This record gives sequence, C-alpha cells and structure tokens, in this order.
Amino acid sequence: MRNYCKVILLFLSFLITNTYSQKKTSEEIATLITSYKADIRGPYERINWFCKDGSRRNSKDPCPDEENGGLQHASFKSSVLKLRETNNLYFTEILAGLNIESFLDEKENFSRLKQYQLSKYLASINNGWILQKAQFYRGAIQSEDEENWGKSFYENILKNEALVNSNFYLIRQSLKDIPHNGDSNLGQLMRSESKILAEVYPSFMEIRIKIHGNPQRTDIGLVKEFLQKNDAKLKTETKKSFDKMLLTMEQFYAPLDFKKLNDIAGKIKSNKKIVTELQNYFSNYKNLDSPKNILIETASILSSIRFTVSQKILASDKLILLDLSNLLETNAIIESENWETETLQETVDKLETLTCAAFGTGLLELWEFNEIENQFNTLKSKQEITVDELNNLLTLGRNIVEWSSSLIKANYYETVIKYTAFEPLAYGFTDDRIRNSIALNLGKTVSKLGEFVTKKSNLKNAVFNLQDVSAMRGLNPGYAFGQLVVIDGNPDDVEVNSNNIYVFLKPPIDLKPVAGIMTVSEGNLVSHVQLLARNLGIPNAALSNDNLKKLKEFNGKKVFYAVSNKGNVILKLEENMTKEEKLLFEKQVRNTNMIEVPIENIRLDVTKVVNMRTVNATDSGRLCGPKAANLGELKQLFPNQVVEGLIIPFGVFKEHMNLPMPNENKTYWQYLTDTFVEATKKRDENKSETEVETFMLKSLEKLHTSILKIELKQSFITDLKSNFKTAFKSDIGKVPVFLRSDTNMEDLKEFTGAGLNLTLFNILEEQKIIEGIKRVWASAYTERSFKWRQKYLLNPENVYPSILIIPSVDVDYSGVLITKGINLGTDTDLTVAVSKGAGGAVDGQSAETRLITANGNILLAPARQSDYNRLPITGGTKKYFTSFDAPILNELNMNDIRVLAKNIREKIGEKSTENDVNQVYDVEFGFKNNKLWLFQIRPFVENKRAKSSEYLNSIAPKTVTNKKINMSEKLN
Repeated sequence: MRNYCKVILLFLSFLITNTYSQKKTSEEIATLITSYKADIRGPYERINWFCKDGSRRNSKDPCPDEENGGLQHASFKSSVLKLRETNNLYFTEILAGLNIESFLDEKENFSRLKQYQLSKYLASINNGWILQKAQFYRGAIQSEDEENWGKSFYENILKNEALVNSNFYLIRQSLKDIPHNGDSNLGQLMRSESKILAEVYPSFMEIRIKIHGNPQRTDIGLVKEFLQKNDAKLKTETKKSFDKMLLTMEQFYAPLDFKKLNDIAGKIKSNKKIVTELQNYFSNYKNLDSPKNILIETASILSSIRFTVSQKILASDKLILLDLSNLLETNAIIESENWETETLQETVDKLETLTCAAFGTGLLELWEFNEIENQFNTLKSKQEITVDELNNLLTLGRNIVEWSSSLIKANYYETVIKYTAFEPLAYGFTDDRIRNSIALNLGKTVSKLGEFVTKKSNLKNAVFNLQDVSAMRGLNPGYAFGQLVVIDGNPDDVEVNSNNIYVFLKPPIDLKPVAGIMTVSEGNLVSHVQLLARNLGIPNAALSNDNLKKLKEFNGKKVFYAVSNKGNVILKLEENMTKEEKLLFEKQVRNTNMIEVPIENIRLDVTKVVNMRTVNATDSGRLCGPKAANLGELKQLFPNQVVEGLIIPFGVFKEHMNLPMPNENKTYWQYLTDTFVEATKKRDENKSETEVETFMLKSLEKLHTSILKIELKQSFITDLKSNFKTAFKSDIGKVPVFLRSDTNMEDLKEFTGAGLNLTLFNILEEQKIIEGIKRVWASAYTERSFKWRQKYLLNPENVYPSILIIPSVDVDYSGVLITKGINLGTDTDLTVAVSKGAGGAVDGQSAETRLITANGNILLAPARQSDYNRLPITGGTKKYFTSFDAPILNELNMNDIRVLAKNIREKIGEKSTENDVNQVYDVEFGFKNNKLWLFQIRPFVENKRAKSSEYLNSIAPKTVTNKKINMSEKLN
C-alpha cells in the first residue's frame, strides 16, 4: 500500500510539473494580466533583501555588512516566474542585480531588452499596466539601484564595438527607457498623457490627434484653450492630469540648456574632435536664425556623433554621446516641424537634411545612406529637372521613409506581435516609436513633394475623399469590386474571402485568392504573393501606415478598386462608381480569363524514379513538372552550379492514386474524379458557387487526409533508395534533401502557380522523407492550392504532382532573379531580391532588392528581415538573427548574376520557340562562400490582359515625361 501511494504521489508530482512547464495560451496570459492589475501588489510577491552570496532575506532582515550588503526590492509571484520559463515573457523587470548578458538576451534577438521597453510603453499608456494598483507599492523598486544598474549595463555593452555598430538603433533607443542618468522619454510621455485624457474626454480627441500626428509648440496653447473652455466641466483630478501633461509639454519644447550640455560634452576624454564639434554647435546655436539652419546643423552633429560612437573610444564617452544624441534628436524633430518649405529646391534640401538626421539617429545604415546620397548628388547641380526625374525623386523620398520606418518595425515586430496576442495595446508601440522619430516629418515632407509631383505628372490617386494619399503607388495593374477589409495587425490568422479587397500591414505568406490587395510592407517585388498578384491581374498597391489607418473608416464597405499600368490608384465607394466601372462587373462568365491544363501528352507509364540529369525542358508537363524539367536543363547548361537531383514522376503518383482508398470502395483517383463530377452536377442544378465550394473543400480535405496515410509500394521505396545512392553517393537518411512539389499546372503561359504547393526543407531521416513524399502529394489538395486553381483553371481535377528531390545547400544567402526590370528599369535590366539564409525572398521576406544594370545597380530596398534559417547537416532548420549594417550582395555576386542572366538568355533563349525568344525568366539562386548555386528556373508570367485593359489605359495619366521643371518653382 505504501509503495502504491508513493507511485501515486510521483505521478501527481509529474502531472503538476508538466502542467507548470506547459506553454500558457494567450487567453491564460490575458487572465493573469487582469489579475495583476487588480492586485495591490500586482506581479510582486513581497519585499526582500537579495544578498551578494545569492541568498534571499526578509525585508526586516538585511544582508550582513561583511558581505558588502545587498539590494532590497520586490520579488515576483511564482506565476510571473513561470511565464519566463514557459513563454519567455518578462513583465515589468526589476533591473537591479540582473545579469547583464541575460537581460541583453542577444541570442534571442534581444527579446528581453525589447520586452522591457514594451512594458514601459504599456505602463505609460495604461495607468501602469500590470502595476495599476501596485505602482506605488513601497519599496518594490529602488530608483537609485535601477539607475546604477543601467549605467553599469551601458558601460559594459558599449565596450563591444561590433554590437554597437550592428545594433546602433536599438541600443540608442533603449537609452530612452532604461534608467541610467535620471532621464525620461518625454515625447512618449506627452503622447501617452494626451491619449489617456482623450479617452476620458472625447472632445479632446482632435487636439490629441494633432499632438500625435503634427506636434508643435503651439499645441501648448491649444491645450490651455481647451482647459479654459471646459473648466466648469472638468473634475479636480482631471485638471491635475491636464496640468501634468502641460508640464510635460513645456519640458519637451523647452530650449536646450546649452551651458549644461557644453559642460557634459567637456567630460568626453577619448575623442577631442567631437568635443570641439559639439562645443562649436552649442556656442553657435544662438546665431542660427531659422529652423532650416538649426535642422541642418543638428542633423550634421547627429551624424558626427554616430560616426564617433562607431570608433574605438571609451564606453563612458559613448554613453555621454548617445544621451546627447537623444536630446538633440528631440530638437531636430521640433525644428523639422517648424521648417516650412516653399520651393522644390528647398523641399529637396529638407529631404536630404532629414535623411542625414535619419542616419544620425539610426534609422538608416551607413551603406544605405551612401546609396541615397549618391542619388541626391545628381540633383544638386541642376537648375531644372524633367518630369521623369521628378518622379524618380519622389520614389527616392518614398524609399527613405519606408526604409526608416521599416527599420523600426524590423527591430520590434516580433516582440510586438507576441504581446499583441494577449495585450492588444502593445500594437501601438511601433507607431509610437515612429512618431517619436525623424521619420514622422520625413513622411510629411515626402507627402508634400508627392502633391507637387501629382500636379506636374498628372498622376493622381483618387482614394475616397482622403488627403495625403500621394504615398500610395501601384505595384501591378488590375481592377476589382468587393468588400474592403482593413487588417491593422498580424495577418497570418486572418481567413480571407476571394471576393474581398484586403489592406494589410504585411501580406501573409500563404495568401489565398483575393479580389485585390494593398500592403504597407510589400515584402519584395518577387515574393510568391506578389508574383501571383502580378500574374493574375489582381490590383496590388503599396501605401503608408497613415494611409492604412485612414482607410479603417471604410472597413466593411463595398468598394471599387483599380490600379493603372502607370501606378495611380483609384478607390471609391460602390455608389460613386461610374457606369463604365459598373459594366466591368456586369457579367461574371466562368470561362473569362480561365485556362486549361494540357494533359494530352502526359506520360503516366513512367513509374520509376528518374535521375534529373536525364531530363530537359521538353519533359515539362509530360514526365514531371517544370521545376524538375528546367533544373535538369540547367544541370546540362551549368553543371557546376546545379546540384544533383532525383524526380518522382507523375506516373508514380498516378500509380499510387490507383490504389483502393480506405472505406470508399473506389480508388483514390476515382474518388477525386467523382468529386469533380458531383461538383459539375451541383452547378447544373443551379446550386450556389459557395455551396459547391463547400462541398469540394470538404471532399478534398478527406482526400488530403487519406493521401497522408497511403502505404507507399515497396517496389517504389526500393527504387528510391537505389537511385538515392547512385545520385547522391550516400544512403537515404545520410544526406539532407529538399522535397519540392512540381505539378503540371505550374508555369503555364497564363498561370504561374508560384508557391501554391508544399516544399519540405532539409529532410534527413529516411522515414521523414517517405512521409514527406505523401505530404507533398497531398498538398495539391489543400484549401489554398485548390482555391487558386479553381479560380483560374478549367480542369483543376487534372493536376498531377511530381516531386523534385535535391540535396540541401546551406547557402549564406539566397533569392530570386527576374531577367527584366519590374516597375523600374528596362527589359535588359535585372530585378533581384535576396535574403540571408535559405528560402530567401520567395516567402515575402523584406528582402534586399536591387535593379542590376549592365554597368551598375540601384538599391530599391534594403533587407529588413531580422531572422533567417540555415540548413544544418543534421536536418531541419536552425533560426539565426542578423543586423542590417552591411549589404547582403557584394560586387562579385552581382557580376556573377549578370553573367548568369546573359547565359540564360543566350543558352535557353536559343532553344525557345519563335514566340518565346524574348521570354523573361524567374530564377531561384543562392550563394555559398560566394559561389553561385541555381535551384530553379521558370518563365516569368505577367497578366497581359490587365496591362492592356481599355479601362486601365483610360485611367492612366497622359504625361509629357521630358517636360522641364525649374528647381526654384514654388510647390503651392
């Protein structure tokens, strides 16, 4: 009996331990947060002494003096500590006594540091957040100990030169949140206080919007006027809150104490040059007679500070310089609002100055700044420019805004999305950082320039009745009618409807068919989502974060949306559509723009594994899909740059589909064909398309599940193992491989099919390869794959998957090449997008994108993806993090890409039919130790109907591109 009880106790102990170690759900975390808010001790357990020998004592039992004492502060509840173990969540940290490396959390992309900043933000906008009742819990936090720790933290990490240079923005931002010098983040505090007051008094909302969107010193007068008008209505406590906010505003807009700053600069010991620069700036400041001159000098000194911090100087000096930089940034933000430009030249000057300030404050990396500066330099000597050059200038301005704001998002996106799942207020953090940066006025300056360009180019966006929509730009032409759905948050869990028009902050990787899309972060021009939209004539445009927020007003409305082939955007309510626009949607004929998968030449008699060396492009759609056929062609043309490969042809798939399907009294193939026959019957009976689709999806889900469980024929497995050893010189299970779905529906002249089916990365174990084959086959019958096919194919039942098996190459970086300029450049140029690690650019990563010409290249966008995957020899993927302080592609790489494109055009072009001699190609590639590897080539398919649409041509502006504009011309 005793032993039985012991077993029970051990089992219960295991259950309790296992329960505590399980990851908490978002709902459970939200419940905990609610409980902390209502608790007078919040997340804290009690006050303790934390001694230097590692022991903990009660608050009335101090650490012994002979041990040099210890620190007194609150200890955390067990539930808070468990969240650290199970969910890697750190709420409301107490810094004193923390291990510096643990808090920095570099291995997890500085997650713990970023969570500290986010917690500070939440506390500022939500009355203490989880400390709502505990923020005045006496003794919980000792401010002096926090500041001492903060100073020690910075003097420690600032010694690491590489860390500072690769994460300059993050470290500089953290100084606004981590106590180390009696400092405070006044800009954030001002916005937080105004937000809270606007929630209490909705009539204050207009002023709050002004403070958030266009902050100026005159806002103090607006707040005082509001107080005077509403004095009788306001409670005493509310008046105190307004007085507190006014004090914050006065401090934010107060003139800098240059004598004090001069003394601080004088403490710098290891670089006298920057001391001289700073002291000259401080002493000459009073002679600067305009916001323009103040901003120019401030931007210059901010840049000098950044250059100096990147050098070998004392960590204590770096800390002084970074603190000064944050103070001067506030000054730059204020003066940028005060500088009102009148002429085109002055606007260009302001844009260049703000770009310099953006670099100085960490929003741009040095190499990015140099790329931009080179483009500004071409304008400086000109007295007049053409309309074409003016549009290029606007594109440059939009790029600067996007690169700056996207750097902020890239630093915090992962942390913000993690917190938003259980605390929706967290979502505003990134926007708050943007508004407390030079990026805010960069956006306004570009918007003003955009209005001027609109007039001169006759290129105007017509988006409801909204102002400031010049930031919108078309990515590919098309038109759509449907319900507008605005997704201001994580899109990955959104269930899209093919009849709707979606506005995303960032497009989801596995986007199902939609009528139209707009995105703030376009990812890159050659991601699968962008290529599908381009191929299928789905209107697609980029817009600003502010544009997205304004469109929320129209969420749920039926709208007409069009993008012309010159990139202007139209968005209007249904009732405002013209007769011509209504006629575009009057007839919904199923055959329109639909195509048929050719199957007359398909070879289902080949039921053995095929070596990729034996196939070429002519086998595409017959023996296997185009990935394998074209890669086999590439293997013959570029033997040293293409890996070996095996192909599981269509015939092997069909052979297995002819096996009996469990519990159906028919084969898998008969079940599939019967499903489509039944769907046709339902349509003939005038069943709704929604009802037909529901039936299809339910049937295909059953087929998908059954294929995952299909028993592969032993003869096939034996054949696979034999070929594996022959091709890869090793037994199956010893070499990690990719399994790539390769159907006969891909790369048709009118339909790309990019990214619709499954690719399995770096599979090593034999059983996982066997199961992976079934998973790839089954992926042809997922909801997403079916919906795209059903929407555009006349015979989606005749889709046959083959599988391409290639050994993994653990590339340093990878991407996509399109052998023409997309949206910019000519047909002889190259568009390239590349990201760190494997699978670069295809999944919509914010990739480094370049237009590569015969003699140079233009940076279209720098990478803004902080995480990437590598392919270890043990199989699977391993996640790493990167910074943005250096470009991904080097000159050697770009020259290799030029040579590759030339060879593709010559070697593959000469084999093409007469109609395809000008065929553009989409090539997936990677670099390992600067060696170029080729993984895929396919035709680049664009929607010709969208480009030639009579309506889209009619809304495109008629522009005289060589018309000259004087740089001294006034904007208004």
